[in-house]
Amino acid sequence: MPRIALATYDPGAEPGKDIDLPVLVRALRDAGAEAEARYWDDPAVDWAGYDLVLIRSTWDYSWRAAEFAAWVERTGTLTRLANPATVVRWNTDKRYLGELAAAGVPTVPTRYTAPGEPADLPDGHDFVIKPTSGAGARFAARYTPAEHDTALRQLARMHAEGFTAMVQPYMPGIDVRGERALQFFGGRLLHASRKGAVLSPGTPYDAVKVAHPDLERWQPTDAELAVARKALAAVPDSPGLLYARVDLVDGDDGEPRLMELELVEPNLFLWLHPDSLPYVTEAILAAAVDPA
Repeated sequence: MPRIALATYDPGAEPGKDIDLPVLVRALRDAGAEAEARYWDDPAVDWAGYDLVLIRSTWDYSWRAAEFAAWVERTGTLTRLANPATVVRWNTDKRYLGELAAAGVPTVPTRYTAPGEPADLPDGHDFVIKPTSGAGARFAARYTPAEHDTALRQLARMHAEGFTAMVQPYMPGIDVRGERALQFFGGRLLHASRKGAVLSPGTPYDAVKVAHPDLERWQPTDAELAVARKALAAVPDSPGLLYARVDLVDGDDGEPRLMELELVEPNLFLWLHPDSLPYVTEAILAAAVDPA
């Protein structure tokens, strides 16, 4: 009977936001596993006692990046960690988009500005600023060309807190066809979803955003699948991937572009795709009993 820990975050007095977590724990137990959800930062947990530690909803990690990175490295030496520590380390810094673009993956054009470097903001079109380490649209904002001064203040605040900023053109296709999330699990396409625009004009960068507005089921196109598979093939140590979410938007030419590749703790949206639960359960069990 494999022992499986599903790593999540401690919500404190608030209800947990991962509504899939109890459903997945129950499904694994019903399938014969000894499964439980554990807080990733709980010092009392003996991670070595599990056959598999599955990172599920460690959704506070970007606020505590160094602490989380240390936990990932330590846990990866004690037991099987999914995804592997090398993949998680690579994916927590969104400068990976530059590597994927260099590998020929169609991506949203991105500039990076580290603390101490001069700002390089675009002219003539709306743009987005967000940190290279973040989740759930944290510290992300959309600006018009007339809002450069406000954008510069955001950059100054982010740099003062040690964040490297990424600057991207706002892709207007999001307002028309939304953002598509293609989920892969156990080496195959699991399901796909579409959501509306997250960033509204004039919303402060430090405001809380709805991460997945108007989420609905989606049937991916052949072009979307091709971009997703090309992105996954370019990931270092990709044979060790158990799960991945590929977020796509349309470029100015109407063709899909990679917005983000989520390999750390993607929301699986099982509540929207309940038919995917049996396969996810099966793939997790297989990973726990056959680490190779």
